[in-house]
Amino acid sequence: MPIRRFGGYRSLVSHSPKLSYGFAKMNVSKSGYRVFSANSTPACTELAKKITERLGVELGKSLVYQEPNRETRVDVKESVRGQDIFIIQTIPRDVNTAIMELLVMAYALKTSCAKNIIGVIPYFPYSKQCKMRKRGSIVCKLLASMLAKAGLTHIITMDLHQKEIQGFFSFPVDNLRASPFLIQYIQEEIPDYRNAIIVAKSPSAAKRAQSYAERLRLGLAVMHGEAHHSELDRVDGRNSPPFSPPPSRTTQGHTGLELPCSRPPAPFPGIELPMMMAKEKPPITVVGDVGGRIAIIVDDIIDDVEDFVAAAEILKERGAYKIYIMATHGLLSADAPRIIEESAIDEVVVTNTVPHEVQKLQCPKIKTVDVSMILAEAIRRTHNGESMAYLFRNIAVDD
Repeated sequence: MPIRRFGGYRSLVSHSPKLSYGFAKMNVSKSGYRVFSANSTPACTELAKKITERLGVELGKSLVYQEPNRETRVDVKESVRGQDIFIIQTIPRDVNTAIMELLVMAYALKTSCAKNIIGVIPYFPYSKQCKMRKRGSIVCKLLASMLAKAGLTHIITMDLHQKEIQGFFSFPVDNLRASPFLIQYIQEEIPDYRNAIIVAKSPSAAKRAQSYAERLRLGLAVMHGEAHHSELDRVDGRNSPPFSPPPSRTTQGHTGLELPCSRPPAPFPGIELPMMMAKEKPPITVVGDVGGRIAIIVDDIIDDVEDFVAAAEILKERGAYKIYIMATHGLLSADAPRIIEESAIDEVVVTNTVPHEVQKLQCPKIKTVDVSMILAEAIRRTHNGESMAYLFRNIAVDD
């Protein structure tokens, strides 16, 4: 049986709390915009419901489901002509299905004469594939082109894996930050956080960690020696051997004379390049004193937790008595909850940009921070044509 989901019908105006930003609730019939959820799984609609409750609007009526042959079908159940449409799409484990749901809904709204179609995608999928790797491809750029072709005119997202990803799009991208919410959690939920130290799991994460440390007035430590499997030297056709001239060849003509071939050998010997030294993984070291401190590792994505667990063990050996992980997107794939539960990590704090209720049931160490407030405010400001600068106050570029 196909999974069918209808958008919310009950008005949420009477029960929706007022935003701390101070704006009044808006009447959906007069606002000229609609908010839809492009997901067929109930777990992924929770964030959309929280956002609409804060905005004081109803979730748009739509039908998103999978056919028996796994094709995605989307039916919009109300008029969207001439309106601003916001599509909230959280990414579950089935990433490719979620992408197709977003593309199909955007195209359906485009053909229904929507004025603007804004995608609210808190975690942008395929963001790790934003660089060229050997003979691979930049899949993130491909996805950006697909979204533009489907009809999206604007995207609101949060903590892109690389900020340069914004250049892949042919329309505006608002890259919000989750750091204020995570910093607030540190200040309110971690006892004696003044005795903590911010840790960068790798040198590439040092800028983000430095931003946290400066705003919390804490020290900074950097770990070095983590294995980057994607950076290992491998045999690649682009690294061809030095040029060597081909052997001279002769051609037997009708006269019996040996004539030189039409392409004479190169007049210079093969190019000798300097010998490249093979990379070797150095032993893991910690630059900074973590002894007797609370170690807080900050990152943007926590998916494969093996590196985090290894870092926690090293920090424990160096004298840290508590280990916290702070990340925006908690993908927590495969056996991540079990590994975290059995590790030296005391707590993993992530936002609700990605649904992870099942993982929380498997591992009580996982905590969630709600970021629906800033997403709702971004939607309101986008529709009203207001500046987004207020949402980036006191936020460093390196967050």
